Amino acid sequence: MSTLPFSKISEPLNALLVAIGLVTVAALTTPDMAGQSRLILKVLLAGIWAAYVLQLIETLIVHRTKAVRDRVLEIAVDLLAVLVPLAAFLFVGGRDQSLYCAIWLLKPLRGSTFFRLLGRVLSKEARNLLGVTSIFGIVLFGAALAAYLIERDVQPDKFGSIPLAMWWAVVTLSTTGYGDEIPQSFAGRVLAGLVMMSGIGIFALWAGILATGFYEEVRRQDFVRNWQLVAAVPLFQKLGSAALIEIVRALRPRIVPAGSVICRKGDTGDQMFFIVEGRVTVATPQPVELGSGSFFGEMALISGEPRSATVSAVTEVSLLSLYSADFQMLSSSSPEIADVIRKTALERRGGTPKA
Repeated sequence: MSTLPFSKISEPLNALLVAIGLVTVAALTTPDMAGQSRLILKVLLAGIWAAYVLQLIETLIVHRTKAVRDRVLEIAVDLLAVLVPLAAFLFVGGRDQSLYCAIWLLKPLRGSTFFRLLGRVLSKEARNLLGVTSIFGIVLFGAALAAYLIERDVQPDKFGSIPLAMWWAVVTLSTTGYGDEIPQSFAGRVLAGLVMMSGIGIFALWAGILATGFYEEVRRQDFVRNWQLVAAVPLFQKLGSAALIEIVRALRPRIVPAGSVICRKGDTGDQMFFIVEGRVTVATPQPVELGSGSFFGEMALISGEPRSATVSAVTEVSLLSLYSADFQMLSSSSPEIADVIRKTALERRGGTPKA
């Protein structure tokens, strides 16, 4: 089934519609706005809502059965974006109707790679995050209890109960320090200092766990992507897993738009290139095209000579680049691959130079 246009509302356009909708919601809360201006803004909200209705309809029509189950988050967000404002229009009166359009804040979540990445990180690090959260709760309650015992007779209006002292504990543990509740006794101030230092450590743990989780997840995704690219090059398909892992770590993926120059004649070369997808042309007296599985630029690594030809992308090209230092590593770990590269370089040097 052909895809209807509203299913392809791009992420930037989604963000623009959300921004316009939220600004409109904020403007409608202005009490002294003229009736005509208010009507125009409500019509604008209705137009955004109608676009989201069409997007939802198309999503449900095109992405059925298993595809729907795979896109539960997107469909749920689309449903809420349509049903919540509709319910507000039908059952809520007054000027608060438009406030329910703030549910559109969820729209950037649909299809967002960042939020999917965040979800995977939170899922994998849930145990560690829960452990730090437990420490936070223990320290929070302990600080409120201690503040209650120390300050309840000095400031009964602010520390007269544990729930009252809890606000001070939250503000102090988070190192926000609003200053609306300050211990008066010496023991209370010592307690405040200890709670602040504990808060710094706890939030540092949270940040460290999340940073490590993001790093590991991004590195895993990059490794999988690079593995797929390397495995697509015929020259590497006979390698074992151990050698292939070394190649994956050494090669750097790169996308070159059609018409771009990849390397120029006469330049000093510090890397060679393997073509995963696309075609390039080598500007020799008799131009040569190279396609998927080919490589070029090896002469600069082997002989140290300047580039012998200019190479440009005929189509958009997916490349893997190998720097000279990594080429030396490849020569020692996979001599058969290095021999093929050297043999090809000698053949090209004896015939028509290609890069």
